[in-house]
Amino acid sequence: METPPEMPSTDGHTRAIVTERYVVESKKSAAHAPLACSTQHCAFPLDGSHLCVWSYKDPSHQLLTLQGHHQLITAVVFGNQIDPLLLCSASEDYIIMWNVAECREKTLKGLTPRGTILGSLLQTVLCLRFSLDDRAIAVCAGNKISVMDVEKQSVLVELKGHQGSVTALEFCPWQAHTLISVSEDRSFKVWDFCVGSLIYSSSILTAYPLLNLLINEENQQLVTGSADGQLWIFSLMEGHHYHCVAHVDIRKKRETFTTRRMMAEQCSLPEDHQCRCRHEADKRGEAEATFPILSLAPCDLCLPDSQRGAFASECTKCLWIGSSTALFILNLASFELEAALHFMEFQSLSVQVAGSCAVMSKPMSAKAFCMLSSMFGSKIAILEIDLAALLSAQQYPRAGRVLSVLASSCVLPTSPLYFGIIKEKFPKLANTKQHAVKSVVEDRPLVFHTKVRSSGYTSAPHMAMFSPKTNIKHHNKRSSKYKNNYKCKECSLENFLPRNLSRQVAVAQKPVAVSCLQFSGDGQQLACGLGNHLSLVFNASLSGAPAAFSGHDGAVSTICWSHDKKWLLSTGRDRTLRVWSVHRTELMLLLAPDAFPKPVTSAQFYYMDTFILLSSGPEFCLLKYHIDLCRDDIRRYKPKSRYKPIFRLPMTSGADITSLSAVNDFYSHIVLTAGRDRAVEVFDLNAGCSAAVLAEVHSRPVHRICQNKGSSFVAQHSLAYNLFLTAAVGDGIRLWDLRNLRLMCMKWAPAAFCTVLQDTQIRLLKWPSTQQLLSLSQPP
Repeated sequence: METPPEMPSTDGHTRAIVTERYVVESKKSAAHAPLACSTQHCAFPLDGSHLCVWSYKDPSHQLLTLQGHHQLITAVVFGNQIDPLLLCSASEDYIIMWNVAECREKTLKGLTPRGTILGSLLQTVLCLRFSLDDRAIAVCAGNKISVMDVEKQSVLVELKGHQGSVTALEFCPWQAHTLISVSEDRSFKVWDFCVGSLIYSSSILTAYPLLNLLINEENQQLVTGSADGQLWIFSLMEGHHYHCVAHVDIRKKRETFTTRRMMAEQCSLPEDHQCRCRHEADKRGEAEATFPILSLAPCDLCLPDSQRGAFASECTKCLWIGSSTALFILNLASFELEAALHFMEFQSLSVQVAGSCAVMSKPMSAKAFCMLSSMFGSKIAILEIDLAALLSAQQYPRAGRVLSVLASSCVLPTSPLYFGIIKEKFPKLANTKQHAVKSVVEDRPLVFHTKVRSSGYTSAPHMAMFSPKTNIKHHNKRSSKYKNNYKCKECSLENFLPRNLSRQVAVAQKPVAVSCLQFSGDGQQLACGLGNHLSLVFNASLSGAPAAFSGHDGAVSTICWSHDKKWLLSTGRDRTLRVWSVHRTELMLLLAPDAFPKPVTSAQFYYMDTFILLSSGPEFCLLKYHIDLCRDDIRRYKPKSRYKPIFRLPMTSGADITSLSAVNDFYSHIVLTAGRDRAVEVFDLNAGCSAAVLAEVHSRPVHRICQNKGSSFVAQHSLAYNLFLTAAVGDGIRLWDLRNLRLMCMKWAPAAFCTVLQDTQIRLLKWPSTQQLLSLSQPP
């Protein structure tokens, strides 16, 4: 029995991440010893049949040893109440309940502490759990659950239904009569133990047994883990019918977490060190195939005021995941890993491979305690983890300034965007001179007329000198319905999103797919691209005949409005890019299929309509364009509009770009691209280079990036423009923050942040409100 000194972290930080507070060696194997933690104590079996209680609040207290069992202790649990603090242990001979405070007082007086026997001669008990008020306790023996009355020491009800041994169970915090259990039959069941009936039984989730269970009271969710490192989150809300919210593979999440860290570190390391870092990451990934879920515990990452450098002022609801070789912190909002602590990285730890694990961390505390039992030995160790040191050591390294969508500096002379500013400051006057030459009166031959018409001097004077015409019809001019004469109404952010169908129109006589759509900046017009080679422009109310733009030889894949709403950009499967005049419904600019070696996948106006931004293959290109406004019906077959590529940049990985996004409503230097390698890369066109790379943002390639581009009607916080969405087929939608390149949310929640997705149906997705999102993370 020993207490080793503190161990510094392996990454050079002066602050210790892990401290081994207590180590004890048992006479018998501790491979699967039951462990339990409370807010002040931890309990573990010693020498098989002795129960030990250790206080990490006051380590000077003598180790409390409780004797009463004659067989191996197979289950241990603490009560939920602090005063009195109850402890229950089970073996094949007895189930004994202990009062920790009374047992300590008797030990100090030299007396032998005794517990209360609740039952005897049972099967092997794998799990014990107290009710919320500690008046009842559930005992899992085989495939049977027995709920016992603590005071009367009698069995209230027996629950049968599992086909395998019950491995874990929990009482529902907001429904006192509900009990949830998981079993080796790979399913979970919901019980009403007051009536003794089964409420719900799930299907088989995996090929491996379910080992652990946790109920998240705040989100009303059920979290369960299996022996192969799979995690399932189910909704327990009324009316959700226990649907699966998320499925997390810990091994894949760990690989993604490691890959992102390694790619971020490469930005700040020389080239000769990059290969070595990549090799170390690959070697670490091959060390273990799976991570069995040995324990689950809540984790509130709320640091005190003096330590708020790692997280925001508000709590971040997370989950402790204990495995055989590592501890993980999973964010329950984004289902991404916040930190990973591998036991192998701390060579001085007494336990490198754990057979069982228990974790405890109190809210508003910067420390956590973890208890491990050795898989291949007889040692049991208690670790103290400094959360602030762990998170600061595993933050993504950053170089340079913080990224922001809003331009915070002037355009550099070396920037490709500087070309557009020069042209705007010094416009050419070629068209003006040309019109002046045409207006010069040319010499004509003199003609003599025999008859000259009178000028009207002898006629009577006109009585009405001027009468204005009031019935003039304006052809090819802007109608009054497009004027901004609408009234703005205040809309509360707490209102629900629209759910009822307001109007539905058919875009064609025959069934045709709507491949893309976009509202104009003022919200008065809606453009949509169809699969029958047409592009249509409706008014916002979808009334009247739409304006049709015909010219593509394939389905229209992209459509985009200009900032001034005069031009419409479209790309099609015919590998052409076209710019249309909205009022004339005429083609003004054409990029032929041979303009780029590969098809154009995404295109849009950029930098307040100064450029056209498009992606082709693994690179994106910046085009400077000029649209000729002179209308000559005789020579209209000779187009005078032109374009010129001025800058192009490929993705760092060389993968083809699947989606591209940039803000056109105001000046921004940031361009977001998504590749087939499932990465999102951020480019800073002011510097003309790549600024950051987000690796493995989805399990499949991203097919859509949607930015918060602002609104003409609503003022937003400046930091809200740094939020953007990514979507992938079969992998949902994820919300990211550009400031720290972290995943902010991946769940359904009532809010005022919505987006429209391209699918067989148009869906409005609810996200947390902007104020909640801005409070989740602060700029580093």
